Amino acid sequence: MKDLLAELQWRGMVQDIKPGTKEQLNKEMTTGYIGFDPTADSLHIGSMVQIILLIHLQRAGHKPIALVGGATGMVGDPSGKSDERNLLDEATLQKNIAGVKAQLEKFLDFDPAKPNAAEMANNYDWFKTISFIDFLRDTGKHITVNYMMAKESVKKRIEGETGISYTEFAYQLMQGYDFYWLYKNKNCKLQMGGSDQWGNIITGTELIRRKDGGEAYAFTSPLIKKADGGKFGKTESGNVWLDANKTSPYNFYQFWLNASDSDAVQWIKIFTFLDKETIDTLITEHTADEAKRILQKRLAEEITKFVHGANGLQEALTATAKAFAEKDKPAEALSLEDIEGLKGVTEIFFSSDKIAAGIDIVSFLAETGIEKSKGDARKIVLGGGISVNRKKVETIDFKIDSTLLLHGQYILAQKGKKNHYLIKIS
Repeated sequence: MKDLLAELQWRGMVQDIKPGTKEQLNKEMTTGYIGFDPTADSLHIGSMVQIILLIHLQRAGHKPIALVGGATGMVGDPSGKSDERNLLDEATLQKNIAGVKAQLEKFLDFDPAKPNAAEMANNYDWFKTISFIDFLRDTGKHITVNYMMAKESVKKRIEGETGISYTEFAYQLMQGYDFYWLYKNKNCKLQMGGSDQWGNIITGTELIRRKDGGEAYAFTSPLIKKADGGKFGKTESGNVWLDANKTSPYNFYQFWLNASDSDAVQWIKIFTFLDKETIDTLITEHTADEAKRILQKRLAEEITKFVHGANGLQEALTATAKAFAEKDKPAEALSLEDIEGLKGVTEIFFSSDKIAAGIDIVSFLAETGIEKSKGDARKIVLGGGISVNRKKVETIDFKIDSTLLLHGQYILAQKGKKNHYLIKIS
């Protein structure tokens, strides 16, 4: 049996750890779980660390359980949030659970012939039979309000302007009960999660101790942050999803390819399964000539293949090569096929009437949503940050009209270095 925590620690994937956890993992095959919130019908790359933790757990000879929060998803977790989130209706929740479950089944080994076969669980399956009175009597009495209020996530919300509802306040008790139920029914002795979940996780270990006299274990991973302070997994167009219909393999690949050097050094340890020797060699080669972006390319290849398979990676590489070959072509030299096959662009529809009459660049940027306001649009144009049909716009008097249409229906726009738009006139 591999030393799971030693493997995770050199990768920078362990933050908090309950005493005795390492000894338990080294002693015997241990069942461990992580909860996934079904707030959408696809997971995004913010969930990748937790998926990878379960894979490492299974590869080390332990048994993983992926818990989908069908019940807790109806309530909402206050951890790391300043506002109460919208509650989902049951139909939406069921659709989301099915989507998340299908994705998790791609990454873990569910072969029932193996002693450490992965399992799926949905906490709605046990909460649906528990009455409010039963829950208060059998579970609520074991955890004091003082204990719950001492948790950082709760404390922040109570002290903030919006406060916290009883619904969200009860979330940590529900999550704690999940751990207790899995402990009793699945011999699950370990819970893992992001560091923002530490308080909820420890409530579970405490409930197991107080309600059953049992011993349970836990560790968390650090929350991933970008070196520039930006939110990990967010782009101009929103979340980077694991579903190819929401984020194409090309855009998924590009996210990792565009990682900063310092982020790439951290991420290649966390998001790939390459061994230490290989990663150390890659870092040395990358440091010798950072312009080659060796780390970013290998990171993007490994994780795109992991999520989207060999075909998805090939699609991303082909599209990247095509986009690179076309990027220096004058806009007028692009064929209709070139334009309609452009990758990494945000598509926008715009009225042909306004183009026929002519519209100034400032109004055009604001009305297409490329900029939030005319004030912002004026600033970025004067700063030289806007190109139309691959030519820099020099003045706020620049007009967008029908003479700029490519193949009678398209205009290309670029904001800064990375934000590309294809405006379809209809």
